[in-house]
Amino acid sequence: MVYVKYLDHALYRNMAPSNPRPVVRETVGWLIHEDNEVIWIVWDRNVAPSKHEKNDPYSSLVIVKSCILEMRRLS
Repeated sequence: MVYVKYLDHALYRNMAPSNPRPVVRETVGWLIHEDNEVIWIVWDRNVAPSKHEKNDPYSSLVIVKSCILEMRRLS
């Protein structure tokens, strides 16, 4: 589990279109991949398989490392 504060340069909700700037966001989740350029975090997942959903359903984020302001492991 990790906490990440990052600059979101892709998701623009409730923003004035006249001044688009990256927004500081934060998330917590399971770190499932990390390389030199990105991290991949799953922040919502099924506890048990469901016959109504595809295999391994989850919600996740891929965050570019240069946009990370703070990242720390959670216990």
